[in-house]
Amino acid sequence: MAVYKVKVATGDVLQAGTSNSISITLVGSRGESHRKNISALFLRGMVGQLSVRCDRDLGPIVLIRLHKWRLFLEDAWFCRDVHVTAPDGTLYRFPCHQWLEGVITLEVREGSGKKLVDDELEILKEHRRKELKARDGGPPWPGWKTFAEGWPRCLNVGSIFELDSNVQFSSARAMNFTGPAASGRLGADVRPPPLVPDYVARRWREDDFFGYQFLNGNNPIVIRRCATLPPKFPVTSEMVASSLGGGTHLNKEMEEGRVFLVDYEVLEGIPSDTIHGRQQHVAAPLCLLHQGADGLLRPIAIQLSQTPGPTSPIFLPSDGEWDWLLAKTWVRNADFYSHQLLTHLLRTHLFAEVFAIATLRQLPSCHPLFKLLVPHFHFTLHINTLARTVLINPGGVIDKASGVTYEGMLLIVRRGLESVTYTSLCLPDDIRHRGLSHLPNYHYRDDGLKLWEAIASFVGGIVDFYYGEDAAVSGDAELQAWVMDIFTNGFLGRTSSGIPSSLQTVAELSKFLTMVMFTCSTQHAAVNNGQYDLGAYMPNAPSSMRHPPPREKGKAFLQHFLDTVPEVDTTANVLVALILLSSRLKDVRLLGQYPEERFTEVEPRRLIRAFQGRLEEIRDHIEERNQWAELRYNYMNPLETENSISI
Repeated sequence: MAVYKVKVATGDVLQAGTSNSISITLVGSRGESHRKNISALFLRGMVGQLSVRCDRDLGPIVLIRLHKWRLFLEDAWFCRDVHVTAPDGTLYRFPCHQWLEGVITLEVREGSGKKLVDDELEILKEHRRKELKARDGGPPWPGWKTFAEGWPRCLNVGSIFELDSNVQFSSARAMNFTGPAASGRLGADVRPPPLVPDYVARRWREDDFFGYQFLNGNNPIVIRRCATLPPKFPVTSEMVASSLGGGTHLNKEMEEGRVFLVDYEVLEGIPSDTIHGRQQHVAAPLCLLHQGADGLLRPIAIQLSQTPGPTSPIFLPSDGEWDWLLAKTWVRNADFYSHQLLTHLLRTHLFAEVFAIATLRQLPSCHPLFKLLVPHFHFTLHINTLARTVLINPGGVIDKASGVTYEGMLLIVRRGLESVTYTSLCLPDDIRHRGLSHLPNYHYRDDGLKLWEAIASFVGGIVDFYYGEDAAVSGDAELQAWVMDIFTNGFLGRTSSGIPSSLQTVAELSKFLTMVMFTCSTQHAAVNNGQYDLGAYMPNAPSSMRHPPPREKGKAFLQHFLDTVPEVDTTANVLVALILLSSRLKDVRLLGQYPEERFTEVEPRRLIRAFQGRLEEIRDHIEERNQWAELRYNYMNPLETENSISI
């Protein structure tokens, strides 16, 4: 007789325990046990122990079956993991981390990461097939749907209540996140971030701070080096001579890499909305900036349309106070749309959802890349589903509190997706492409590159451990299906984007995985966490403009400025959203924290510890720099960066 010692752990989450009956079956390579009831109280965080007696040795234990049934009332159970100790002392770990609801039998694989080619037993191959079939549009896992034409596709659910329990907010998070789910409006039982934006209120008028935000504000990815002025922006050297200083001229400054351009062409022709029956207005400005001898970036010319001419003057720092301030405010309004709809919504939230759905559809839970990636999708499907019913829906916050129509919002994102490239999603490539490798005071770049490198080192170690050679990558059918799913449903099969539709080498796989993890963690933190800090003082980030862009100089004054920026209630609606999006809610998992321990082998666990150590070094570097800074840049601090997009 063979006796197996079994430990069954209930998760330490609210309502994890159950009063329903649970039993277990052990499945080995040479047979399986009888079904054995687990005689233990299933209380939150508790571990039940039992012995399973078999007529013979079952061989290596490859999976377990957890059976849940009820006599009367349904009481869901959250299983954390199961440990099985064989008669010879071998320990087998079975990470579960799932809710069991209703009358159900759940099969859980032993925790070693296994590619399809690694499975020799037919029972394990069948388990992979059944698991993926269940997640490919079969209950309770919905498939893809189109939210809007030209957008990345999303999860085919209508509300958060249709989501599988395993991707919904935890009870702790849901109770902390009050308002949207219950009443269909934004609101949360949270407080604003501790850093009150007093600095912004004092400095928002200054050219230094205006330029600083293109490097370290909420939208640090739109600025690029300008080597040649586009014909649509006919700035002359005479116009900006006073801004450049003596002994130089515009062409020289461009040749030496000290002139930069921000172009909001994506907003050209976007239909504007009405708020309280009053027509709002949208501009598509261009802004030229110059790096001074002190290293600081300052605006030197602004044009508020894509078409130059007598009715589209080029505004300069030498113009009247209100002319120049109003021109800069129009740029900040355009940046609000660019940031919220493209940099934030499209390039983090929507892409992360694509990565999450493709992972669930194409990679079984035993696949090493599933184990690597799934922590980086924690709560993402929930928050995105909520956004489609509260934030970006017709009549939602963006529709009601911004100057673009709902149709305009759809068009901006469609245009944005058309311009997304693989280069722009990979930070080192993007920095080089935009010509910003040597611009000083670019904390987003400096912190981001350190974090990209740390993620890449961790990912590279995982890929080397499980793949080792290029043939293993190209021959992994599940991996190839995953990449194709992302290419087809996330980037709509557009080959000009450079997004790969297949991966052939270890290097290609490592880079793609690094991009996915960086997007879902660090990039989102960089463009999300400062929204309240930099947007709470409304003139710095107005969500709408009530007067059209000025067609001539000399007409702006204080009252005209006040009549142009949003009204109080419009600002209040936006601020509620910014407070929520910038808040730290409960049940947060910071970058590099993997409490579920899905990897059971020694080497991946060592790589995780090394990754965590590197993140601590980056944290210390950021905090040391911030100690002496008047304005701290902390949005990419690992202590402020979640593993996933969950807010």
